[in-house]
Amino acid sequence: MVLEVEATHAQIQRILQSKALRTSEVHRNLLVYLAEKSLEGAADGLKEYTVGLDVFGKPVSFDPRQESAVRMHVGRLRQKLAEYYRTEGAGDPVIVDLPKGGFKMTFEPRPVPIARAQDFRPMRRSVLLLTVSLAVAIVLASFLAFRLWHTQHSPVEPAQWTAELQQLWGPMLSSDRPLMLCLATSKESGSTGAGTASGAFLLGQFLASRKLNIMLTRSDLVSMPEVTMDNVIFLGQSSGNRQIEALSAGQPIVLEPGGIRNLNPRPGEPAFIPDSSDQEESHALISLLPGIYGHGELLYFSGNQISSVMAAVQAFTDPTLARSLVSKLSASRDFPRYYQVVLKVKSMDNMPIEISYMFHRDLTENTRSRTSH
Repeated sequence: MVLEVEATHAQIQRILQSKALRTSEVHRNLLVYLAEKSLEGAADGLKEYTVGLDVFGKPVSFDPRQESAVRMHVGRLRQKLAEYYRTEGAGDPVIVDLPKGGFKMTFEPRPVPIARAQDFRPMRRSVLLLTVSLAVAIVLASFLAFRLWHTQHSPVEPAQWTAELQQLWGPMLSSDRPLMLCLATSKESGSTGAGTASGAFLLGQFLASRKLNIMLTRSDLVSMPEVTMDNVIFLGQSSGNRQIEALSAGQPIVLEPGGIRNLNPRPGEPAFIPDSSDQEESHALISLLPGIYGHGELLYFSGNQISSVMAAVQAFTDPTLARSLVSKLSASRDFPRYYQVVLKVKSMDNMPIEISYMFHRDLTENTRSRTSH
């Protein structure tokens, strides 16, 4: 019995230190409180009013019928536990659950051996990436995805991995840091766009055989602690996404709703590159930046239209386009460590049919001086 209690407390500590709860002090406190009450056998008698006073510091005048804060946070904790066991806790020996309809937590041993679950955890996460990416693409852009995969080149196989693709992807794939694929969400609807979903589908196909530790999320759900621990790929429109805008602030080239702004144009470079109103010509911005405090890598595939986001991804996954891009980036000096690239995209029916390099900016020296302070 002592061993079971120790195992349960150890499991609670694992969950408290997980990505799912690490940044939420409210839900950490709620988890500890409900776990202790459940282990003591006192959870059956818990009332919403008592939890409000003990955990959330509500006044004695607190009326659960008028204020739903306790119910809301309990429901969110239940979601976070489910999220944890789908990802980080997939191989944990003890399953902690919070069944609906009360405050009593349950603690059950996992029915399969922990070694078996751990052995296949990376594979499951890769399969999860592909499955979710494909599902999102089908829901949001099934026709586009079908047309794309039947008119463009087939996905790159491992044997087609070229020196140029290695040059582009080396910073993201060579480290042991997990890789997070983050889909930009609409500020108004909270949903991902068709170009973002299709780009995720393409990247899922391309990266699954090369990086096991990949997670898929939305920009409105990602937290800064997650960004500090992972290498992150952002797909979609950055304007209106607070997290993405904050991480990419201070760069010389910026995506705006109507096109791309070049804040410090050099001779021959435009100050603003507008997207056409008929959507037949748009522009993509690819940015490779250092992570927070210089740790990790941030890679942005940005654009205002479906075709521009897809074009940015294709420039990094098609061997021919990658060869051309690497050639442009290293034309005047060594290949830059950090950079921004502007691409012109001609499209038809929201599909990129011509992708051409416009100009780029080497950010290596600027980012080196910024992260050293």
